[in-house]
Amino acid sequence: MALLDSITAPSDLRKLGAAELCALAEEIRGVIISTVTKNGGHLASNLGVVELTLALHRSFDSPADAIVWDVGHQTYAHKLVTGRLAAFDGLRMKGGISGFPKRAESEHDVFETGHASTSISAALGLLEARVRTGDPGKVVAVIGDGALTGGMAFEGLSHAGQLGLPLIIVLNDNKMSISPNVGALSRYLSRLSATARYQAVRRKIDRMVRGLPLVGDLAYDLMMRGKKAVKALFFRENFFSDLGFEYVGPIDGHNIPSLLNVFRDVRALGRPVVVHVLTRKGKGFDLAEEDPTRYHGLSPMACSDGIVEPRPAASFTEAFAAAMQNRGCADPRLVAVTAAMTKGTGLEGFRASFPGRLHDVGIAEQHAVTFAAGLAAGGLHPVVAIYSTFMQRAVDQVFHDVALPGLPVVFAVDRAGAVGEDGETHQGIYDIPIFRSFPRLSILAPASAVELELCLNWALDSGAPAILRYPKAICPREEAAYASALVPGRGVFLRRSDAPTLLVAMGGLVSLAVEASDLLLRGGAARPSPPLGGIGADVYSLRFLSPLDEDAFVEAVHPYRRVIVLEEGVVSGGVGESLTALAVRRGCRAVFRVLGFPPEPAAQASREELLEAVGLSAIGIASLVEGLDAGERAGGRIYSFRAAGAGA
Repeated sequence: MALLDSITAPSDLRKLGAAELCALAEEIRGVIISTVTKNGGHLASNLGVVELTLALHRSFDSPADAIVWDVGHQTYAHKLVTGRLAAFDGLRMKGGISGFPKRAESEHDVFETGHASTSISAALGLLEARVRTGDPGKVVAVIGDGALTGGMAFEGLSHAGQLGLPLIIVLNDNKMSISPNVGALSRYLSRLSATARYQAVRRKIDRMVRGLPLVGDLAYDLMMRGKKAVKALFFRENFFSDLGFEYVGPIDGHNIPSLLNVFRDVRALGRPVVVHVLTRKGKGFDLAEEDPTRYHGLSPMACSDGIVEPRPAASFTEAFAAAMQNRGCADPRLVAVTAAMTKGTGLEGFRASFPGRLHDVGIAEQHAVTFAAGLAAGGLHPVVAIYSTFMQRAVDQVFHDVALPGLPVVFAVDRAGAVGEDGETHQGIYDIPIFRSFPRLSILAPASAVELELCLNWALDSGAPAILRYPKAICPREEAAYASALVPGRGVFLRRSDAPTLLVAMGGLVSLAVEASDLLLRGGAARPSPPLGGIGADVYSLRFLSPLDEDAFVEAVHPYRRVIVLEEGVVSGGVGESLTALAVRRGCRAVFRVLGFPPEPAAQASREELLEAVGLSAIGIASLVEGLDAGERAGGRIYSFRAAGAGA
């Protein structure tokens, strides 16, 4: 890696010739492949933008010139050429660097991102600020064709065309051609329209025509219409030009000399411009090129000799997929909706089994929700599968278009709780406080594969809106209680005795509570010897996070002196606080403790590490029970509430 070792800042790229840049691109690909197959991460998307990244950093002077990356999951090459080679081995690991842009990591990460379709708006705001403060730096937004399906991207395009600032948008087209190459003339006209010389000549002609006595404005209007008509002969679309952008492309995104020439010219423009670049996901890694979807995001240790191996146990996502298949056979009105995450949400099999009953609407979560509301109003049974972190983008639609009218839309909220290596932007810890106060909306937290299918069928049969939230985790071993019939608002005991402590858990934490209870029965978390008399903990799975059958819950906790609520979400505004307030109102004698997450999201780490950090591990929970029994507080971050009332 002689070349890459010499790159400590983007300015070093200007010392390299075209051949050396091509060799550097291959070195970077090798580092990305070896690191991602070890740590996990986004592979295909990063391999596809290596040459583009080098050309951008060679042509623009970061950070004086700002490069804003949409989504940010394709910035591994960007990190490698901005001084983070030594830290790259810790990519997406606890204490390491993020897989997304982070301002705290580098001055070259000018804007933090993790969700799609934001780059144009952010870059436009940054450019307007620079213009007003006299900063001469250029601003570039890099957005993919997939992210361009998001409505926010079009809002940004519209405003950028209105302001007319010299925003440079690089459209990284790696899936489908928005503007197919129609031959040499198309490339020539696009190339010509980008040159500063052409722009200067065009401005002179515009002034001359407008200066004609009496007919200047009319002549100018006719000239502009003629220009658009000529362009329409050679371009399949003129959407960008209609919005006020110059359009350049399509350009081979793996041809560094061509990219350098184009970026040199667009730097000189004083107008907004779209540079349309064609790239290939997975470039340089045959398996990823052949199947970029499968190699989009990999888990640590998921590869052997570059081949993705199946996981040994079923995940909650796979359990949801199986439940949808089963229900689809029995319910011809069942339809699925997802926002560009067919594979990630487990719906590929549903699409294959039931053609026409899956709607992938692109990166458009708001549309997905309201579209599903329309499906429900028309008599269909829609299930909307979206990750917890992305559901945040459609809060208004869930409230106004689903909850208020009470339309029977079911939301399968995947990746709820601690998500792991993708870091702060992807943690699914906020959905409970956001949605639990919505009217007519039930929130269920299945704890196993069997219970997930029960919850899905109950939600579809309820005739009302419902959310199923489940983690990015392997399903636990089944227990009899998981298969028991659902009673609205009520939970179920998994361990029940005369123990003084009750562990109240939800979803993916129920199995941890069971493990902690069994640890205590076997001798406790810290000692191999039998436990002291009276130490133990029963386990109650809430099942329903909202609405809650208050009488049933008060009856369930009445015998216990201590209640520990385990919540895979932020404590503030969560279920634990609500249960504690209920206990106070109803005069329960128990002292309540709540284990959960603080409002500040955690950086990248494994799900297990994130849970352990706040005491949500089997050993941590068991240690807390032992510590409380001994009058001590131990293990993790503890939020304490005492339910004062009769007998307290």
